[in-house]
Amino acid sequence: MRTRMIGDVEVSAIGLGGMPMSIEGRPDRARSVATIHAALDAGITLIDTADAYHQFADEVGHNESLVAEALSTYSGDTSGVLVATKGGHLRPGDGSWTLDGSAAHLKEACEASLKRLGVEAIGLYQFHRPDPTVDYAESVGAVRDLLDAGKIRMAGISNASPDQIMQARDILGGRLVSVQNQFSPAFRSSEPELELCDDLGIAFLPWSPLGGISRAAGLGSTFKAFQEIADGRGISPQQVCLAWELAKSEVVVPIPGASRPKTILDSAKAVDVTLTAEELALLDGAGA
Repeated sequence: MRTRMIGDVEVSAIGLGGMPMSIEGRPDRARSVATIHAALDAGITLIDTADAYHQFADEVGHNESLVAEALSTYSGDTSGVLVATKGGHLRPGDGSWTLDGSAAHLKEACEASLKRLGVEAIGLYQFHRPDPTVDYAESVGAVRDLLDAGKIRMAGISNASPDQIMQARDILGGRLVSVQNQFSPAFRSSEPELELCDDLGIAFLPWSPLGGISRAAGLGSTFKAFQEIADGRGISPQQVCLAWELAKSEVVVPIPGASRPKTILDSAKAVDVTLTAEELALLDGAGA
């Protein structure tokens, strides 16, 4: 498995996004654990989760607990696995997503995540999404405080603009290690954030890198160039997509979500796909 860096930690160039295993339409627990184990078998050492990855109001942290269970029951060595989680989003149980970026909430959420993950310090803690009712400096300041207190080992932000990246970097005293934004063939408006992360040497983690739960399977039908290249190489268009994203910059670490072993195993193979300059140019210009 090829690797990339998040801060001073070496991780697999492809990570695993845990959300599909815990929200609406999720599989049974056994299949989810098998999916995480398959990812580990494939050499994946980055697992992205969040306390808001759950369906019902009374199961906050469902995915964090699932990840902890999968790691504890894995037969191999998990000491090199980086678990990244997030705080600042809430799910009241009616299908909606709400926000609380207050310092008090983030600090309480981090303490709860620590317990669910069963660790003394969270490997990577990310502010999930800006809360328009709370000053951004307060939210990131809470993450800084958690970092200073040793509750988290590394700090990141998610769903951030270029200005917010620079502000967070300043508040964290240059210790911002990652930005997790949506990016895929269907959602390219985070290109400025990706380029800024490349300039600053900050890891860029595309979420929904295949277009999201409902669109990932049909990626090749929607974006013909990805299917054409996939057909020519005898691989899936999803592998082509992840290889295209990896080629954007050495700071890019896609985190495709999965809820089946076969899908994360397919995604993991993207690290072995090297696209030509001509193919990359075609994909860069591909539209829906």
